[in-house]
Amino acid sequence: MGYLSLRQTAEKWGLSIRRVQTLCSTERIPGATKIGFYWAIPEDAERPKDARVKSGRYIKKKR
Repeated sequence: MGYLSLRQTAEKWGLSIRRVQTLCSTERIPGATKIGFYWAIPEDAERPKDARVKSGRYIKKKR
């Protein structure tokens, strides 16, 4: 299995490097591991779905 860097993954998915880094740190990319200061992302990892609210309305969860 091969691995890609943050930059390579960002170019592949059409995202910014910072966004891919955030996805890695929140464990939304399965198999991504941190080696020192370097994120190693599997070549066959799929881009996670965008979970942000797109309607512009905040959805408040009931307690």
